[in-house]
Formats: sequence, structure tokens, C-alpha cells
Amino acid sequence: MSVVISVRVKKEIKELLESEGVNIAEEVRRFLEELAYKVRIRKYVKKWDRMLEGVKPSPKGFSISSVREDRESH
Repeated sequence: MSVVISVRVKKEIKELLESEGVNIAEEVRRFLEELAYKVRIRKYVKKWDRMLEGVKPSPKGFSISSVREDRESH
């Protein structure tokens, strides 16, 4: 389902955009969809940050020793 959003702009702006062939409704729709996407992404990043707050980083050299151990076990 969709809803109608009304926006008031200066007449000159509307006329300029229309004279250049800009589909105003499509551009506004695309902008709002991209903005909604960015808002969702920020929301997930904040959630992940909260989830990772208590996680301690691995000790220095852990990756190297882990890979070496894995290779030697095969």
C-alpha cells in the first residue's frame, strides 16, 4: 500500500525541473526510498554495535597462530 505525500516548492523550481524533463515524482520517490534504506542500515549498525560492545578483541598474533595451526593439522 502506498500513501500520498505533498510537498510545497517554489514555482520557479518546479518549472525549471519540468522544462528540463525531470520526472519530479519519480525523483522524490527515489530519494525517499534511498533515505529509508540508509535509515535502516544505520539502525542495524547501531544494533550490531550494541551486540559487540562486550566482545574483547583477539590477542595479538592470534590470527597467524590459528591459521598456522589449521594448516599443520591437515
